[in-house]
Amino acid sequence: MIGHIHSIESFGTVDGPGVRMVVFTKGCPMRCLYCHNPDTWEFGGGTEMTADEILAQYTRNQQFYHNGGITVTGGEPMGQMEFVTELFEKAHAMGIHTCLDTSGIFFRPDVPSSIEKTDALLAVTDLVMLDIKHIDPQEHQKLTSQPNSGILSFARHLAEKNIPVWIRHVVVPGITDNPTYLYQLGRFIGTLPNVKALDVLPYHDMGKVKYQELGIPYPLKDVKPLPKEDALIAKKHILSGIRDERTAAHV
Repeated sequence: MIGHIHSIESFGTVDGPGVRMVVFTKGCPMRCLYCHNPDTWEFGGGTEMTADEILAQYTRNQQFYHNGGITVTGGEPMGQMEFVTELFEKAHAMGIHTCLDTSGIFFRPDVPSSIEKTDALLAVTDLVMLDIKHIDPQEHQKLTSQPNSGILSFARHLAEKNIPVWIRHVVVPGITDNPTYLYQLGRFIGTLPNVKALDVLPYHDMGKVKYQELGIPYPLKDVKPLPKEDALIAKKHILSGIRDERTAAHV
C-alpha cells in the first residue's frame, strides 16, 4: 500500500511522548483559518512511500527515539486510513509506540464501514492527539469550513474504546479566546475519562510565509499572535469547566 507523504521530521519532541519520528501526510478537508500547513491540503502528490520504507527510516535512527515512537499527522492522517493502519500494524509488530494526531473529521458514527475502519486503526494506536478546533457548532463551521458533530462523536468513541487521548486546542484572539467557549469545551472534556493531557496552544502566524509562497491570501493577516500568558489564562477556563463537569457527575 502506498502513502502520500508531505514530509518526515526525524526527531520530533512536541508530537507525543519522548523523541519521535513524525510523518506528515498529504490531504485535509478542513480549511482552518489559522492553518500553518496549507501545503498539505491537497490529497495525492507528495512523496509516495510504503510502510516498510518509513519503518526502515525509523530503524536507522531508532537509538535516538528515547521513550518515543512514531506519530502520524498531516494534513489529516485519517484521510489515508488504510495506509496508516498498515503502518501502525507493522510498527506494533516491531514494538514501536504509535500516535495518531488527528482532528477526527473523517469519523462517521452513522456509517458502519467508517466505524469498522476506525476501530481497525485504533486497535494498533497507542495514543490519539485530538485537536478540537471549536466547541460551538456554528463557530466551528466558520473557523474550519466543516461541522464539529462527527469530531465530538469521535471523541466519545475514543472514550468508549478507552483509547488514551491528549486534547489540543488552539486559542485564537477573537475566535476561540472566549471564556464562555473555553468553559464549554472544558465541560465537554470533563465527560471523557480517557483524557490524559490538555495542550492549550497560543495562536501564531508563522505560517504566513507559506501562504505567500502558494499565492493564497492569509485569512488572519490582521490577527496578532496570542501571548503565552493569555494561553495560560485560557487553560484555566477550560480546567474550570472540566472540574465542574466531573464534580457534577459525582453529585
